Parts: sequence; C-alpha cells; structure tokens
Amino acid sequence: MGSTSAENNGTAGVGRRDLIKRSAALGLISVPTMSFLAACASGGGDDNSSGNDEGKTSKSNPFGAKKGTKLDVVIFKGGYGDDYAKAWEADYEKKLGITSTHTGTQEITGKLQPRFNAGNPPDIVDDSGAQQIKVDVLYKNGQLLDLAPVLDAPSVDDPSKKVRDMLIPGTLDPGVQEGKVVALNYIYTVWGLWYSGKLFKEKGWEPPKTWDDFIKICQEAKKAGIGGLAHQGKYPYYINVAIMDMIAKKGGIDAVKAIDNLKPNAFVGSAAAQAGVEAIYEVVEKGLLMPGTNGLTHTESQTRWNQYKAAFITCGSWLENEQLKQTPSDFDMKFLPMPLLPDSKMPFEAIRAGSGEPFIIPAKAKNLPGAKEFMRHMLSKEWSTLFAKQANSLTILKDGVDASVKLRPGTQSTVEASKAAGDNTFRYLYPDWYSEMDTAIQNASNELMAKRIQPKEWLKRCQAAVDKQAADPASKKNVHE
Repeated sequence: MGSTSAENNGTAGVGRRDLIKRSAALGLISVPTMSFLAACASGGGDDNSSGNDEGKTSKSNPFGAKKGTKLDVVIFKGGYGDDYAKAWEADYEKKLGITSTHTGTQEITGKLQPRFNAGNPPDIVDDSGAQQIKVDVLYKNGQLLDLAPVLDAPSVDDPSKKVRDMLIPGTLDPGVQEGKVVALNYIYTVWGLWYSGKLFKEKGWEPPKTWDDFIKICQEAKKAGIGGLAHQGKYPYYINVAIMDMIAKKGGIDAVKAIDNLKPNAFVGSAAAQAGVEAIYEVVEKGLLMPGTNGLTHTESQTRWNQYKAAFITCGSWLENEQLKQTPSDFDMKFLPMPLLPDSKMPFEAIRAGSGEPFIIPAKAKNLPGAKEFMRHMLSKEWSTLFAKQANSLTILKDGVDASVKLRPGTQSTVEASKAAGDNTFRYLYPDWYSEMDTAIQNASNELMAKRIQPKEWLKRCQAAVDKQAADPASKKNVHE
C-alpha cells in the first residue's frame, strides 16, 4: 500500500489525524488543545418497534428508553472479559432506571441459537468468539436490526453531531451487509505478532523488520530450547493473521481487494499469495514452530508463550487483557507488525487495523428502545473510557479515552504502532462478509501447518473457496472499493 491514504483504502484504514488525536489522548504526544470528540450511537429500527417497552422520546432520550424496563444483555466473555459491560449496566441503571439481565459466556451459538430460532433473542449481544453466530447468516435470516438510525442519531457528548461523523474512518465497514450496517464493531483492534520485551533484551534480539531476520531469531530461539513461532492451533483464524498479513504487505492493497472482491486470481496466479504462504510454511518446514502448538487452544498456546516457550505469537490486541493472569509482571508484552518479504509494496510499519467485537441488536429484541439507547451510551466518551479501564483496549470512538487512563505495556505498544503506521493500515473484509469462505481458508491453513498439504495445494483450496463464493449472486453486493 505504501503511501496509500485512508481515503482510498476502502475506508478500512485509519487516518493519521485520528491516530494523532488518539495518541494525544493516551499521553503519547502532546497537542495544544483537544476537542472532546466522542460518538454515541443508538441502534436503529422502526420507530414503532417496541410496544410496552417504549416511553416518551426527547432530545436526551431519542429512542424512548423507558424507566423500569429490563434489558437482556449477552456478552462474549473472551479476551476482553465482561467487567466492562457490568460497569456499563450499573451506570445505565443509575442514569435511566433500566435494570439488566447480564450473561457473560463463550458459548454464544449454544446459548443463543435456540433463542433466535424461537423468536426470543436478547436485546443486545456481543456476538464474538469461536462460537460466534455468524453475522452474515443472521442477516440473511432477517434477524438483525439495521443500525442506520443509530449512526444518524445525536451524540451523547455533542448532540449537534451525528454518530457516524464521530467514529474512526472505516470502523463500520466490517459490520456492513449489502450496504447496511447491521453490526457495530466496537473495539479498535490491531493484529500482528507479539513478543516479550524481557526475553528479547535477555537474548540480545532486535525486533525483526525483515522475514530473514524473523527466521534467524526463530532459529536462535530453537538452539536455546525455545520455540520460534507459537500459534493457536485449534483455531486457525490466528495463523491466518500471519499468512494474510504477509500477502497484504507483499502485494499491497490490491492483493487485499482481490481476495475481498472474489477475483479469479485472488490466490492461484497471485505472486503475493504464493510468497506469503511459502514464507509461513518455511517456519513449518524448518521445525521452528513451538512444539505442540498445532494441537493447542488459543489460551493454551498463549500461556506457554507467556512462560517463554516461544519467541513470537500471532494475535489481535485483545491478547494482553486475555492473558492478564498468566503474564509475569516483568514480561513486557510488545506488539510487532509482520516483518517484510523482499520487494514488498507496503512498508514494515503497515499493520492490519480496524474494528472488532461485533455488537448486534436482534430485530425481535423485546426492549428495542432500551437496546438502542444502551448502544448510544456505549459510544459516549464516559463509557468508552470505562471500557478502556476494564478491558485494556481502545474503542472506535475518535479521542474516546480520557487522558488520565494509563494503558498496559502491550496495549501502549499497539497505540505506538498505530501512530507509526499512519495511513498505512489495511483490513480484510471477507471474514465478516463470507463466513463459509473464511472457514474453508482456515481449514486449509490448519492442514498446511500440520504439513498435510503444501503451499501449492493451500492456494488451490483457498481459490476454490473464493470461486464458490463468487458464484453466489448476493456476493456482487459487497465491494471493497
């Protein structure tokens, strides 16, 4: 992507200006004045959506959330935990007199699919994790509320502005289905490699900027009885962070768009895709994976990495919060962009960045006004700061964290990496748009890491998944510009 700006990056990039504002809010840089830009969104549907649970509307309560009603909240209790949502719910009851039924779980599909099927879903859901109910499937079944009215609602912090104008550019894209925003990806996330600053200092290793240097560190680690690269083998989503980042950085934004837009040469016939997958396979062929990593869950692999049994691991920026209890106090967790292959079109500083953790409002939610108003408050500066305190991560709100909040080392390093990346950010949209295709690519990566297939076969299987998806006429409605 090189000098590609956020404006022509499919809007999936994050503008330099926004990153400077966020960095300032987190104390990384200082600027003379900071305006309190915050977004507050409220989920949208029909105005006559809710019967008994609808109260009077006003400027401060645009959806008529009614005092004395209850809100059924389900939160994926994964890397970010669910304490942040409990803090939100307590504040919601205090401010609006609406109590909450709270469920924190990793079994989203198991607990919620029967409720969706029965027409009795919760009011608001953090639909994430390995057992996520796929957003595209829910949308096709007509089970999601169009959030457009949310994005056009007045902000809690500045009612003269619309929500959509207050969010980091591109952060709504993953929640779009056929031009409609049906999921609000709330958390600003970066993806890439992670390492221990303490281990690297002890070993005298410099964080690698090239793939050759990355391989050398993995080889030195192996000689020292340490794995090179760990990955969360039972969930090949994580190794695809590495593979897809390599493809993007080698081939530039065009390589990303070729996959998202289901091109016949997205994988087979793509020099970038071939180079990216062959690079990751080099780690497998040379025996540089952490022993046993292919058979481990995400937390098992991550915990071994915390125990200095691997030099690197792939993950998104929820890693630090997810591993709080397992991380030694002096571990000094650090984020690293994927190192570069020769002749890459993107610079080393380029990172995959965007929004994650989709929040949805089911179309048949009982308390729609309460759910919309809850989502509106989620995007206030107050609740965004509550999230940062509880979950050690940032939200999609521009300047959404109070400057007094001190982040942990890993999270701080992601802020610094975002600042260094500037406009050199990218984001794949196919996992959000096409879950079946995403699963097929993950399955191919699982076979690759276990040495059951070679890179050439991986490319064929991934292309077959793309071609199958492209045959679906509905696919033409999604375009990565």
